[in-house]
Amino acid sequence: MADDAPAEGHEANPPYMSTSQLVKLDRADRNVLRSGPGETFSMVEVAPKGARYPILAKRGPWFNVRLSDTRTAWIHESLCSDVYDMSGLEFRPNPRMFSRIGSYTLTGWGGGYSFDRKSNTPTVGGRVGYYALDWLEVEGGLAWTKVNRPAEIVESLFALRLEAEEFHMLFYEMNGNLKILPGRQLVPYLTAGVGSSIMRGESEPTFNYGGGILFFVAKRTAMRWEFRTYDFDSGSDNARRSNSNYVFTVGTTFLL
Repeated sequence: MADDAPAEGHEANPPYMSTSQLVKLDRADRNVLRSGPGETFSMVEVAPKGARYPILAKRGPWFNVRLSDTRTAWIHESLCSDVYDMSGLEFRPNPRMFSRIGSYTLTGWGGGYSFDRKSNTPTVGGRVGYYALDWLEVEGGLAWTKVNRPAEIVESLFALRLEAEEFHMLFYEMNGNLKILPGRQLVPYLTAGVGSSIMRGESEPTFNYGGGILFFVAKRTAMRWEFRTYDFDSGSDNARRSNSNYVFTVGTTFLL
């Protein structure tokens, strides 16, 4: 309504509402700027051809532009031939969250690996993923750790003896990550998958599950915290044992 229009000499919006979007006047040599969005409003000034102004808002075919730090005016769109993208000025009561569908991800991480809850060693690895849906990421990973198990009593054919173990372990997996709050800056998720743990020349099928948090510090860069449990059996045929290993990691994820 006309009563809502700003009076001449007053700003239609506070300074923090200003944008870098510009309107260029080049349809006529003389362009009339008015105090409101309509022909009935008083003339504020006449702008020459080629003048550019920051845009504050849009109402119908009229643009509200900033003339100075203290003055605004309205210009009809028919006088404008060069207007930058106006989509950011439209009010959206329920804006769509940022979609990451189709993005590939690359993650590097480091952390701690607890082998059978007895050995705590550093671990490093990386993952490559793909957002099949906003709430579902498919991811493959590869990692390494060196296990140092403390000495424990081992029964042999002749006697009981104390043995300690030290060996390298390589483990890989294919996982599905279920995003609980997709498209946001802070994204908690649940994860589960299968893979293999390779140690002492043996490869053992492995099941893993856990959860984590992605915090996007930029549109395509996120910090990542994660906790997983790796379950598998190991040992010779007559001395198989179940292992439940915990892994806590901190890393950085990049969207490609």
